[in-house]
Amino acid sequence: MKARLIYRFEQDYDDGAMVRMVIWDVSAPVPPSEHRFKYRLVYIAHGKRVIGFDNERGKGDHRHDGNKESPYAFADVPTLIRDFIQAVKSHRRKA
Repeated sequence: MKARLIYRFEQDYDDGAMVRMVIWDVSAPVPPSEHRFKYRLVYIAHGKRVIGFDNERGKGDHRHDGNKESPYAFADVPTLIRDFIQAVKSHRRKA
């Protein structure tokens, strides 16, 4: 099976910040992830990644908060999107 795009979303804010989300259904897990999704969700402000959730090969599911990287417990796609949006909303409230 080829990779199948299952979700793409882009939003630009008036202050120049942006959200980009892309999620693929892939034929086999991206090691060391155990699920069949490849994803990249990012919030960029002032030209820099502020928040990111991804599952890069060799790193598995993880998130970025500024310069801090930590594991992310992937449950399913709706939860991934909800967690990311909540992280962005929380950051924007503080900014």
